[in-house]
Amino acid sequence: MNLHNASLKSKPEELVPSRYAVRIGEIDVLVVSDGVLPLPTTMLAHNADPASRASWLKDMFLPPDAFDWALNAVMVRSGDKTILIDAGLGSDPNLHLPRAGQLIKRLESAGIDLASVTDLVLTHLHMDHVGGLLVDGVKDRLRKDLRIHVAAAELKFWEAPDFTHTNMPQGFPDALRAAARQFVKMYGSQIRPFDAQHEVAPGVIVRRTGGHTPGHSVVRVASGGDALTFAGDAVFAVGFDQPEWHNGFEHDPEEAARVRVRLLRDLAESGELLVATHMPFPSVGHVAIAGDAFRWVPVFWDY
Repeated sequence: MNLHNASLKSKPEELVPSRYAVRIGEIDVLVVSDGVLPLPTTMLAHNADPASRASWLKDMFLPPDAFDWALNAVMVRSGDKTILIDAGLGSDPNLHLPRAGQLIKRLESAGIDLASVTDLVLTHLHMDHVGGLLVDGVKDRLRKDLRIHVAAAELKFWEAPDFTHTNMPQGFPDALRAAARQFVKMYGSQIRPFDAQHEVAPGVIVRRTGGHTPGHSVVRVASGGDALTFAGDAVFAVGFDQPEWHNGFEHDPEEAARVRVRLLRDLAESGELLVATHMPFPSVGHVAIAGDAFRWVPVFWDY
């Protein structure tokens, strides 16, 4: 019997896992996949020599022109708080990205009621991090007293965003502007801006790093001697052995590289876990030092 066909005939919800649970001391963490974004490989390193970029892709067994970027969000339960970190892409039919925007459906399949979310942390306001909030009907399912935590610098930036140092496919800048504007309009009364850092719940601290966007932030979860950092878009798969390569979505690429190196160095020294938006799902792993660069060490999955 062809097992793949047999699986298809039984119509399972999904053929691949889309959530992964981690316990950090007394805090529950759930990494949830929002799907994948097919993007040009030049977006990984638009300042790199094309031959060097092609060599890296070949060494990683990745296609030369475009491949699927993972898109991960995180749920955290600490004390009486249930915190969603980033909200996925949602639905933007003009960008033709049908395999992303799965977060709401996958939270439901995990038994998570949107009404149980007490706090939302946004690493930044790019549409693949806020778009899930803009889907029809989602706001009505969220709590009226939901607290949304965003760096004040991020809100200021999107009043008149600068795209002069980015390198994005056509249509993306307009879509990003529109999504950020719509988010602020819809949720402005629930936004709780912070400056440098803010404790969202016991052991859950969001900290502004800047770089990727001026208000880009990371979230550290710590309890009982364990810790995990959700790095948002501070780190991409190419950023370990080539941390100086610029990602096409970075609004300040040079500062983003400095942020990336500092973060990776700190995580390599501490040995704490790292999760990032665009690392391959579930993106849970450690950072090691490899000569003058860094090395990604995925965890062995815990069943």
